[in-house]
Amino acid sequence: MGTTQLESVQEPKYWHLKTVLSQALDSDFAVGEILPNERELAARFGVARATLRQALEQLELEGRLQRRRGVGTTVAPPRVGVAVSTAQRDWSGSGAGEAWQPVGCATQVAPAAVVAVLGVDADEPVHIVRRTRVAQGQAVAAELLYVPSSSVPGLSAIDASAGPARARGVLRELHRLGLDGQDRSVELGSARADDAKELDRLPGAPVLVVTTRYLVGGGTAALSVATYRADTCRLTFGDSGDLEISHHGQEQRAS
Repeated sequence: MGTTQLESVQEPKYWHLKTVLSQALDSDFAVGEILPNERELAARFGVARATLRQALEQLELEGRLQRRRGVGTTVAPPRVGVAVSTAQRDWSGSGAGEAWQPVGCATQVAPAAVVAVLGVDADEPVHIVRRTRVAQGQAVAAELLYVPSSSVPGLSAIDASAGPARARGVLRELHRLGLDGQDRSVELGSARADDAKELDRLPGAPVLVVTTRYLVGGGTAALSVATYRADTCRLTFGDSGDLEISHHGQEQRAS
């Protein structure tokens, strides 16, 4: 049989360079070490800087490299396992040791796409809670949680101030609902300026966007849009989150 069309396609130059760079990261660099600048790397590997950038971007997407503000490009540590479990409903937001920490809360009209999912009137104010998720001492995710006023009718009796106190009030009321279920989607995206600042990333850096719709009585009680660092996080789903497949040439295993 003759070769297929795909088999005859030549491997892009940046993809080959990515493989070479990955091997160099394993043998010549330590975790956290700053890489030489683009000019030096391009000269070392005998490639154009445009080709080098493509390879570096791919390695960043795969979690091998991190671009840090004011530092440069460093070798990334192994990804942090972050559970995104169907059984996990972390609403309280009141303890310092909790994964999600409330940052603030605003009550305003939500974007049109969010309004459509929530099923509220276009001009109806929605509570927008902002939280950050911390794992191993670093911020790994930033979340916008959209909660219609109808989902938390008892909120008026709670502290009506803005900021984290208001956010905790919304979360406490949401916790009392007794959710019927949830659905979730995950897609690759680029960090917006506000998320990038909270996550110590550069705007446009690769992120994983997890969108979750929380259901009560056949309707949507809340909508979460959480942005996770793609270079740092390894998301796990289901109630156990035990499956792990190592990379960087290491042995594969599952617990």
